[in-house]
Amino acid sequence: MKTNVTPERVMQFAWGYAPTLIIEAAVRHGVFDSLDQSPKTIAELARETGASRRGLTAIANALVGFNFLARKGERYSLTPESSAFLVSSRPGYLGALYKHMSSQIIPNWLQLQQVVRTGRPAEAVNDKKSGAAFFAEFVEALFPLSYRAAGIMGEHLKVPGTKKPIHVLDIAAGSGVWGIALAEQSPQVRITAVDWPEVLKVTKKVAKKCGVANRLSAIPGDILKADYGTGYNVATLGHILHSEGAARSQQLIRKVFRALAPGGTIVVAEFVPNDERTGPPNALIFAVNMLVNSKEGDTFTFAEISRWLREAGFEKPRQLDAGGVSPLILATKP
Repeated sequence: MKTNVTPERVMQFAWGYAPTLIIEAAVRHGVFDSLDQSPKTIAELARETGASRRGLTAIANALVGFNFLARKGERYSLTPESSAFLVSSRPGYLGALYKHMSSQIIPNWLQLQQVVRTGRPAEAVNDKKSGAAFFAEFVEALFPLSYRAAGIMGEHLKVPGTKKPIHVLDIAAGSGVWGIALAEQSPQVRITAVDWPEVLKVTKKVAKKCGVANRLSAIPGDILKADYGTGYNVATLGHILHSEGAARSQQLIRKVFRALAPGGTIVVAEFVPNDERTGPPNALIFAVNMLVNSKEGDTFTFAEISRWLREAGFEKPRQLDAGGVSPLILATKP
Protein backbone atom coordinates (compact mmCIF):
# COMPACT_ATOMS: atom_id res chain seq x y z
CA MET A 1 0.00 0.00 0.00
CA LYS A 2 1.35 3.40 -0.95
CA THR A 3 1.60 6.09 1.70
CA ASN A 4 -0.63 9.08 0.98
CA VAL A 5 2.02 11.79 0.80
CA THR A 6 1.03 15.41 0.16
CA PRO A 7 3.19 18.50 -0.53
CA GLU A 8 1.63 20.41 2.37
CA ARG A 9 4.67 20.36 4.68
CA VAL A 10 7.13 21.09 1.88
CA MET A 11 5.06 24.12 0.86
CA GLN A 12 4.85 25.32 4.46
CA PHE A 13 8.64 25.25 4.73
CA ALA A 14 8.95 27.12 1.44
CA TRP A 15 7.26 30.03 3.22
CA GLY A 16 9.09 29.39 6.50
CA TYR A 17 10.49 32.93 6.67
CA ALA A 18 7.00 34.46 6.44
CA PRO A 19 5.77 34.01 10.06
CA THR A 20 8.91 35.66 11.43
CA LEU A 21 8.56 38.70 9.19
CA ILE A 22 4.80 38.95 9.75
CA ILE A 23 5.28 38.98 13.53
CA GLU A 24 8.06 41.55 13.16
CA ALA A 25 5.79 43.80 11.08
CA ALA A 26 3.03 43.50 13.69
CA VAL A 27 5.46 44.31 16.52
CA ARG A 28 6.95 47.30 14.71
CA HIS A 29 3.50 48.74 13.96
CA GLY A 30 2.27 48.24 17.53
CA VAL A 31 -0.51 45.81 16.63
CA PHE A 32 -0.19 43.65 19.77
CA ASP A 33 0.09 46.68 22.07
CA SER A 34 -3.01 48.21 20.49
CA LEU A 35 -5.04 45.03 20.90
CA ASP A 36 -3.95 44.72 24.52
CA GLN A 37 -6.16 47.72 25.25
CA SER A 38 -9.26 46.17 23.63
CA PRO A 39 -10.34 44.09 20.60
CA LYS A 40 -10.42 46.21 17.45
CA THR A 41 -11.52 46.22 13.84
CA ILE A 42 -9.03 46.78 11.06
CA ALA A 43 -10.27 50.35 10.70
CA GLU A 44 -9.65 51.01 14.39
CA LEU A 45 -6.21 49.42 14.21
CA ALA A 46 -5.36 51.57 11.20
CA ARG A 47 -6.37 54.78 13.01
CA GLU A 48 -4.36 53.85 16.11
CA THR A 49 -1.21 52.47 14.46
CA GLY A 50 -1.05 54.59 11.33
CA ALA A 51 -0.58 51.50 9.16
CA SER A 52 -2.64 50.80 6.04
CA ARG A 53 -5.91 48.87 6.18
CA ARG A 54 -4.72 46.60 3.39
CA GLY A 55 -1.47 45.77 5.16
CA LEU A 56 -3.10 45.25 8.55
CA THR A 57 -5.80 43.02 7.07
CA ALA A 58 -3.20 40.75 5.48
CA ILE A 59 -0.97 40.32 8.53
CA ALA A 60 -3.85 40.17 11.04
CA ASN A 61 -5.51 37.33 9.15
CA ALA A 62 -2.19 35.49 8.93
CA LEU A 63 -1.71 35.95 12.68
CA VAL A 64 -5.15 34.44 13.24
CA GLY A 65 -3.96 31.47 11.19
CA PHE A 66 -0.87 31.21 13.43
CA ASN A 67 -3.08 31.44 16.57
CA PHE A 68 -1.37 34.64 17.68
CA LEU A 69 -4.62 36.57 17.16
CA ALA A 70 -8.29 35.61 17.42
CA ARG A 71 -11.13 37.08 15.40
CA LYS A 72 -14.82 37.39 16.25
CA GLY A 73 -16.79 39.03 13.49
CA GLU A 74 -14.73 42.02 12.37
CA ARG A 75 -12.84 42.43 15.66
CA TYR A 76 -9.38 41.03 16.34
CA SER A 77 -8.06 40.21 19.81
CA LEU A 78 -4.98 38.74 21.46
CA THR A 79 -4.53 35.10 22.37
CA PRO A 80 -2.99 34.09 25.73
CA GLU A 81 0.34 33.43 23.98
CA SER A 82 0.58 36.81 22.21
CA SER A 83 -0.64 38.57 25.35
CA ALA A 84 2.15 37.00 27.40
CA PHE A 85 5.04 37.42 24.98
CA LEU A 86 4.27 40.06 22.33
CA VAL A 87 2.87 42.98 24.36
CA SER A 88 5.67 45.39 25.25
CA SER A 89 4.48 46.04 28.81
CA ARG A 90 4.63 42.35 29.79
CA PRO A 91 7.64 40.98 31.70
CA GLY A 92 7.93 38.10 29.22
CA TYR A 93 8.02 40.41 26.19
CA LEU A 94 9.92 38.92 23.23
CA GLY A 95 8.84 41.38 20.57
CA ALA A 96 12.14 43.25 20.81
CA LEU A 97 13.86 40.08 19.59
CA TYR A 98 11.77 40.17 16.41
CA LYS A 99 12.88 43.72 15.71
CA HIS A 100 16.35 42.32 15.03
CA MET A 101 15.34 39.54 12.67
CA SER A 102 15.24 41.37 9.33
CA SER A 103 18.17 43.67 10.10
CA GLN A 104 20.64 41.36 11.89
CA ILE A 105 19.69 37.69 11.84
CA ILE A 106 18.19 36.95 8.42
CA PRO A 107 20.87 38.72 6.32
CA ASN A 108 23.51 36.28 7.58
CA TRP A 109 21.22 33.29 7.05
CA LEU A 110 20.78 34.32 3.43
CA GLN A 111 24.41 33.27 2.97
CA LEU A 112 23.74 29.73 4.22
CA GLN A 113 24.37 28.06 0.86
CA GLN A 114 27.88 29.55 0.74
CA VAL A 115 28.46 28.81 4.44
CA VAL A 116 27.58 25.14 3.98
CA ARG A 117 29.91 24.87 1.00
CA THR A 118 32.92 26.48 2.72
CA GLY A 119 32.27 25.73 6.39
CA ARG A 120 33.10 29.34 7.15
CA PRO A 121 30.58 31.66 8.87
CA ALA A 122 28.90 34.61 7.25
CA GLU A 123 30.06 36.60 10.27
CA ALA A 124 31.85 35.37 13.39
CA VAL A 125 29.86 37.16 16.08
CA ASN A 126 31.96 35.58 18.84
CA ASP A 127 34.98 37.55 17.56
CA LYS A 128 35.31 40.92 19.26
CA LYS A 129 35.90 42.77 16.00
CA SER A 130 32.40 42.05 14.70
CA GLY A 131 30.65 40.60 17.74
CA ALA A 132 30.94 43.42 20.26
CA ALA A 133 28.79 45.84 18.28
CA PHE A 134 26.36 43.06 17.32
CA PHE A 135 25.72 41.97 20.90
CA ALA A 136 25.72 45.49 22.33
CA GLU A 137 22.74 46.20 20.09
CA PHE A 138 21.08 42.83 20.60
CA VAL A 139 21.45 41.56 24.19
CA GLU A 140 18.91 43.78 25.94
CA ALA A 141 16.20 42.31 23.72
CA LEU A 142 17.13 38.84 25.04
CA PHE A 143 16.57 39.74 28.72
CA PRO A 144 12.96 38.44 28.90
CA LEU A 145 13.91 35.19 27.18
CA SER A 146 15.92 34.08 30.24
CA TYR A 147 14.40 36.12 33.07
CA ARG A 148 11.89 33.51 34.22
CA ALA A 149 14.46 30.70 34.07
CA ALA A 150 16.94 32.82 36.03
CA GLY A 151 14.34 33.39 38.74
CA ILE A 152 13.59 29.67 39.01
CA MET A 153 17.34 29.03 39.19
CA GLY A 154 17.57 31.42 42.15
CA GLU A 155 14.72 29.70 43.95
CA HIS A 156 16.36 26.31 43.36
CA LEU A 157 19.61 27.65 44.84
CA LYS A 158 17.64 29.04 47.82
CA VAL A 159 18.69 32.62 47.14
CA PRO A 160 15.49 34.26 48.47
CA GLY A 161 15.73 34.64 52.21
CA THR A 162 19.42 33.71 52.43
CA LYS A 163 21.35 35.24 55.32
CA LYS A 164 24.76 34.60 53.77
CA PRO A 165 26.51 36.66 51.08
CA ILE A 166 26.29 35.16 47.60
CA HIS A 167 28.87 36.23 45.03
CA VAL A 168 27.72 35.54 41.48
CA LEU A 169 30.07 35.37 38.50
CA ASP A 170 28.09 36.12 35.33
CA ILE A 171 30.25 35.14 32.34
CA ALA A 172 29.41 36.61 28.92
CA ALA A 173 26.88 38.58 30.91
CA GLY A 174 25.13 40.33 28.03
CA SER A 175 22.01 41.93 29.49
CA GLY A 176 23.05 40.65 32.92
CA VAL A 177 19.81 38.72 33.34
CA TRP A 178 21.26 35.75 35.25
CA GLY A 179 22.94 37.80 37.94
CA ILE A 180 20.29 40.52 38.04
CA ALA A 181 17.46 38.04 38.66
CA LEU A 182 19.36 36.65 41.66
CA ALA A 183 20.16 40.12 42.98
CA GLU A 184 16.46 40.98 42.84
CA GLN A 185 15.76 37.97 45.06
CA SER A 186 18.16 38.92 47.85
CA PRO A 187 20.20 41.93 48.99
CA GLN A 188 22.94 39.43 49.88
CA VAL A 189 23.78 38.92 46.19
CA ARG A 190 26.75 40.65 44.59
CA ILE A 191 27.37 40.29 40.85
CA THR A 192 30.60 40.28 38.88
CA ALA A 193 29.85 40.53 35.16
CA VAL A 194 32.41 39.57 32.50
CA ASP A 195 32.01 40.66 28.87
CA TRP A 196 33.38 42.97 26.21
CA PRO A 197 33.43 46.65 27.29
CA GLU A 198 30.81 47.65 24.73
CA VAL A 199 28.41 44.99 26.02
CA LEU A 200 29.05 45.80 29.68
CA LYS A 201 27.65 49.27 29.05
CA VAL A 202 24.33 47.56 28.33
CA THR A 203 24.71 45.28 31.37
CA LYS A 204 25.16 48.29 33.62
CA LYS A 205 22.21 50.08 32.00
CA VAL A 206 19.89 47.12 32.62
CA ALA A 207 21.18 46.66 36.18
CA LYS A 208 20.43 50.32 36.88
CA LYS A 209 16.92 49.96 35.45
CA CYS A 210 16.37 46.93 37.71
CA GLY A 211 17.69 48.75 40.78
CA VAL A 212 20.75 46.56 41.43
CA ALA A 213 23.54 48.61 39.81
CA ASN A 214 25.15 49.31 43.20
CA ARG A 215 25.77 45.55 43.58
CA LEU A 216 27.28 45.02 40.14
CA SER A 217 30.98 45.11 39.34
CA ALA A 218 32.44 44.49 35.90
CA ILE A 219 35.47 42.76 34.41
CA PRO A 220 35.89 43.90 30.80
CA GLY A 221 37.67 41.68 28.31
CA ASP A 222 37.70 38.34 26.55
CA ILE A 223 36.03 35.69 28.71
CA LEU A 224 38.95 33.28 28.27
CA LYS A 225 41.63 35.87 29.03
CA ALA A 226 40.06 37.94 31.81
CA ASP A 227 41.11 37.36 35.43
CA TYR A 228 37.95 36.34 37.26
CA GLY A 229 39.46 36.05 40.70
CA THR A 230 38.19 33.35 43.06
CA GLY A 231 35.68 32.64 45.79
CA TYR A 232 32.41 32.79 43.85
CA ASN A 233 29.36 30.87 45.09
CA VAL A 234 27.55 30.73 41.75
CA ALA A 235 28.87 31.02 38.18
CA THR A 236 26.54 31.32 35.21
CA LEU A 237 27.31 30.48 31.60
CA GLY A 238 24.18 31.86 29.99
CA HIS A 239 23.93 30.83 26.32
CA ILE A 240 27.64 31.20 25.60
CA LEU A 241 28.98 27.65 25.05
CA HIS A 242 27.15 27.38 21.72
CA SER A 243 29.19 30.21 20.22
CA GLU A 244 32.54 28.99 21.56
CA GLY A 245 32.76 25.46 20.17
CA ALA A 246 33.78 22.31 22.03
CA ALA A 247 37.43 23.10 22.78
CA ARG A 248 36.88 26.65 24.05
CA SER A 249 33.81 25.54 26.03
CA GLN A 250 35.86 22.96 27.89
CA GLN A 251 38.56 25.53 28.57
CA LEU A 252 35.95 27.93 29.88
CA ILE A 253 34.41 25.32 32.19
CA ARG A 254 37.85 24.53 33.65
CA LYS A 255 38.41 28.23 34.26
CA VAL A 256 35.07 28.53 36.04
CA PHE A 257 35.96 25.58 38.26
CA ARG A 258 39.06 27.43 39.46
CA ALA A 259 37.04 30.59 40.16
CA LEU A 260 34.34 28.93 42.28
CA ALA A 261 34.60 28.39 46.00
CA PRO A 262 34.24 24.82 47.29
CA GLY A 263 30.56 23.96 47.28
CA GLY A 264 29.93 26.50 44.52
CA THR A 265 27.52 25.84 41.66
CA ILE A 266 28.01 26.27 37.93
CA VAL A 267 24.84 26.89 35.91
CA VAL A 268 24.83 26.37 32.14
CA ALA A 269 21.96 27.69 30.03
CA GLU A 270 21.91 26.29 26.51
CA PHE A 271 19.81 24.99 23.64
CA VAL A 272 20.34 21.27 24.28
CA PRO A 273 19.57 18.62 21.65
CA ASN A 274 18.83 15.07 22.72
CA ASP A 275 21.68 12.59 22.70
CA GLU A 276 20.65 11.25 19.28
CA ARG A 277 20.45 14.79 17.84
CA THR A 278 16.97 14.13 16.47
CA GLY A 279 15.33 17.02 18.35
CA PRO A 280 14.05 19.25 19.71
CA PRO A 281 13.86 21.38 16.54
CA ASN A 282 14.94 24.64 18.22
CA ALA A 283 18.24 23.11 19.34
CA LEU A 284 18.94 21.68 15.90
CA ILE A 285 18.07 24.94 14.14
CA PHE A 286 20.30 26.83 16.55
CA ALA A 287 23.20 24.56 15.62
CA VAL A 288 22.78 25.82 12.05
CA ASN A 289 22.60 29.36 13.41
CA MET A 290 26.02 28.79 14.95
CA LEU A 291 27.31 27.45 11.64
CA VAL A 292 26.22 30.74 10.08
CA ASN A 293 27.46 33.01 12.86
CA SER A 294 30.56 31.45 14.44
CA LYS A 295 33.77 29.69 13.49
CA GLU A 296 33.36 26.59 15.66
CA GLY A 297 30.02 27.02 17.44
CA ASP A 298 27.42 24.28 17.83
CA THR A 299 24.79 23.02 20.25
CA PHE A 300 25.81 20.30 22.68
CA THR A 301 23.99 17.41 24.33
CA PHE A 302 23.56 16.93 28.06
CA ALA A 303 25.90 13.93 27.85
CA GLU A 304 28.63 16.05 26.24
CA ILE A 305 28.33 18.94 28.69
CA SER A 306 28.15 16.54 31.64
CA ARG A 307 31.39 14.89 30.53
CA TRP A 308 33.12 18.26 30.28
CA LEU A 309 31.90 19.23 33.75
CA ARG A 310 33.17 16.00 35.31
CA GLU A 311 36.52 16.25 33.53
CA ALA A 312 36.94 19.76 34.97
CA GLY A 313 36.33 18.41 38.49
CA PHE A 314 32.62 19.13 38.99
CA GLU A 315 30.26 16.62 40.56
CA LYS A 316 26.58 15.77 40.11
CA PRO A 317 25.77 17.24 36.69
CA ARG A 318 22.01 17.54 36.61
CA GLN A 319 19.20 19.22 34.74
CA LEU A 320 16.74 21.75 36.15
CA ASP A 321 13.46 22.42 34.39
CA ALA A 322 13.30 26.20 34.57
CA GLY A 323 10.39 26.75 32.19
CA GLY A 324 12.67 28.03 29.44
CA VAL A 325 13.70 26.93 25.97
CA SER A 326 15.59 23.99 27.50
CA PRO A 327 16.56 22.78 31.00
CA LEU A 328 19.44 24.42 32.85
CA ILE A 329 22.46 22.25 33.58
CA LEU A 330 23.94 22.51 37.08
CA ALA A 331 26.97 20.94 38.71
CA THR A 332 28.79 21.38 42.03
CA LYS A 333 32.43 22.00 42.91
CA PRO A 334 33.36 19.61 45.73
